[in-house]
Amino acid sequence: MHFNRRMILRDAALGGLLLACRQALLANQRIPQRPSARVIVDNDFAGDPDGLVGLAHQLLSPKTVVPLITVSGLDRNLGGETGSTVVPGAEAAAETVQRLSLDHTPPIASGHELGVRGQEPSDAARAIVAEAMREDALPLYFSCGGPLTNLAEALALEPAITARMTLIWIGGGGYPDGGWEYNLSADADAARHVIESSAMPVWQIPLPAYRLMQVSVAEMEADMMPISDFTRWLYARFTNPPAFFDLGGSWPMGDSPAILLTAISAESSRYSDLPARRINPDLSYGEEIPGRTVRVFDDLDLRLTWADFLAKLRLHAARTG
Repeated sequence: MHFNRRMILRDAALGGLLLACRQALLANQRIPQRPSARVIVDNDFAGDPDGLVGLAHQLLSPKTVVPLITVSGLDRNLGGETGSTVVPGAEAAAETVQRLSLDHTPPIASGHELGVRGQEPSDAARAIVAEAMREDALPLYFSCGGPLTNLAEALALEPAITARMTLIWIGGGGYPDGGWEYNLSADADAARHVIESSAMPVWQIPLPAYRLMQVSVAEMEADMMPISDFTRWLYARFTNPPAFFDLGGSWPMGDSPAILLTAISAESSRYSDLPARRINPDLSYGEEIPGRTVRVFDDLDLRLTWADFLAKLRLHAARTG
């Protein structure tokens, strides 16, 4: 049989078309995932960069929608010469969102600096109330990886939001004793207002639980950093820790548990529903609050959390080129 050049080119084009169709068909044969919850992400983003890891992970998770990002302050002693922590926190969150090149960009609202009582409610408090009171079929979680300042202010502004969201708080000492923990100590009055004076459902990840989320420094360099321009930028946020920070062989990703519980699975973690307790002046837990319970997580699935984050980073890099 005689094959001329035109026939060869035609067959090659047909083969390429069939291959492209097959690849498109396979691309559409994906395990379906659709949003099952809304998550307001609240954090002191000017602090440890694990907050940016948590923000990126939540934004890349198809099981949740992030309608709002709110920024809280740090202890004022950590604000440098200017004493400002909310503004650089908002800038860090905005740069994270911008570098991800998302189809949907959630608004970012800032709270007051810690210890500063503004005459007017903060933008963060107003935005939290607006989102909580908005009618939506998806349940709402408030994921807080810092002090509860913005949520306490929102509750004071509109107490009705109590029944319209669930708080996931990374903070507080371990049960049953409690004790000093940064997110609690930064604004203990805010924590008291939320836990002692409201009936908002609370899922708490105390210090001993979030300390389980240790990721190897070598793993961050070998597995996370090389994936994309975004991951190289994210990795660089970890390369200049404060002088007082004596880093070992791992970095605690303490702000990642909320993504595990809202966007992946809570089935491989462990919790107990315990009586809520008042917070004493020394930050220990005091007497039980009648009729009030808190869901306390004491074991978290680090492997699932970190593997999911790395996989989502690779998929995002493939989609964005």
